Amino acid sequence: MTARSATEPPWTVAQIPDLTGTKIIVTGANSGIGLEATRAFAAHGAHVVLAVRDEGRGRDAAATVEGSTEVRRLDLADLASVRAFAESWRGDIRVLVNNAGVLVPPFGRTRDGFELQFGTNHLGHFALTNLLLPYLTGRVVTVASSAHRTGRIDFDDLDWSTRPYQAGSDAYAQSKLANLLFTLELQRRLEASDSRVISTAAHPGMAATNLGAGTGNAMLKLVGRFAVRWVAQSAADGATPMLFAATAPMPGAGYAGPSRRGEMTGPPMLVDRAPAAKDARTAERLWSVSEELTGVAFPW
Repeated sequence: MTARSATEPPWTVAQIPDLTGTKIIVTGANSGIGLEATRAFAAHGAHVVLAVRDEGRGRDAAATVEGSTEVRRLDLADLASVRAFAESWRGDIRVLVNNAGVLVPPFGRTRDGFELQFGTNHLGHFALTNLLLPYLTGRVVTVASSAHRTGRIDFDDLDWSTRPYQAGSDAYAQSKLANLLFTLELQRRLEASDSRVISTAAHPGMAATNLGAGTGNAMLKLVGRFAVRWVAQSAADGATPMLFAATAPMPGAGYAGPSRRGEMTGPPMLVDRAPAAKDARTAERLWSVSEELTGVAFPW
């Protein structure tokens, strides 16, 4: 994997190809970078499905998008909802964007009993992707975070049952590391199955969104307000790594992120990941555990 040359013009959304006649699913598309990505995909001709927990908010968001859209309910914290979404699907999917997520909320569990961040950010998307893979023709893009660099997969306590939860930031980092390990193992399985689908990942850097608005961490809220005011790029700019990972030339398991200020802002490019996110054995083990927890397996 090589980064874009310093002399190469920055990638922009103008380089997104014509997507007329394609369908793209974006989870968590009712706000933030998910909504901005939806706007960009629709502007280039795609029919975009806003997969959201709150259909009312989803419809309000879709009304702000110029182009072809529809809203479907999807609660990633409820595996029954994930299965219902997949079972109702018909037709090809050009790109599945696993964007939705929760950031450092007060301790909670999903409907199926998993720690909320691991269950939503990783397990929900794990199940959704595997259930929809038979319809995929292009790419699976999973949105991670620089927070993965401090993450550790604790197979003895994935649900945070025995460790102090504290502010939940360690649980968030674990879920984001899981996202990248999922991307890695998914690509390996796709290649072994001779699939033409590729698995990629992206992170938005520091973007001005409402992710984390529900956090119970007062310090994180304070830092977040400062970052949004003085450091962060816009949600539209924060969406560009996701759009790059979905449409630009990318290697399998490639990871896109901002190119400036320590990957906080700037045009997208291929970026590196922490050594823990390259561990193929951990990725394979996490996959097996995720199949057991969700009851969903790789379809091929």
